Amino acid sequence: MPVYLLNEQPVFPPATEAEPDGLLAIGGDLSVERLISAYSGGIFPWFEEENAFFWFSPDPRLVLFPGKIKISRSLERIIKSGKFEVRMDTAFREVITNCSKVTRPDGDDSWINKKFIEGYTALHQAGFAHSIEAYYNGKLSGGLYGVSLGKAFFGESMFHKVTDASKVAFSYLSGKIFDEWNFDFIDCQVETSHLISMGAENISRKKYLELLAKTLKKRTRKGPWKSEP
Repeated sequence: MPVYLLNEQPVFPPATEAEPDGLLAIGGDLSVERLISAYSGGIFPWFEEENAFFWFSPDPRLVLFPGKIKISRSLERIIKSGKFEVRMDTAFREVITNCSKVTRPDGDDSWINKKFIEGYTALHQAGFAHSIEAYYNGKLSGGLYGVSLGKAFFGESMFHKVTDASKVAFSYLSGKIFDEWNFDFIDCQVETSHLISMGAENISRKKYLELLAKTLKKRTRKGPWKSEP
């Protein structure tokens, strides 16, 4: 199938037309309007190369459903100990900036460059992107960020400076959105051993798009998220 070249309009071809590796389109920008259009269509930007953004919709898709998260006994003890204080939406730019400094498993630098930081920070300011932060001794020690539309959370990246900090943040997120806010799923995008170990599972793109269409009919929890109920 062809890889589409995007124009100035924030629209995308159907996700089902992606290449076998998930690549769907090249070009465009990271405006709030285009990012919302992308996530609403099951698409996300993965990296920028030669001043062009690359947009993907992988098949299969890694997803975490309510009641499926696996918390190890050691992690459960850490959560109960209160070692980390978890907050939401109090340090979005700091979280995504720390994520940009994480070295990928293949040894390459993160895809999160200045344009990604600015684009997602604008999306955060518009009320659609959120950060979950774990603090240790008052200092930001780990966390993650992502996008929320309908009753879905689209996870983007995580980091930690203190062991287990990002896992605690992810566990807090899943408890908050599943147990209290009745979200339908967390989109983890592509498979990693870390997320598989925590209960995420692969589903087909077709099934993912069906679930996405249903959840987008529900009200988006827009604006700053708060740690208290």
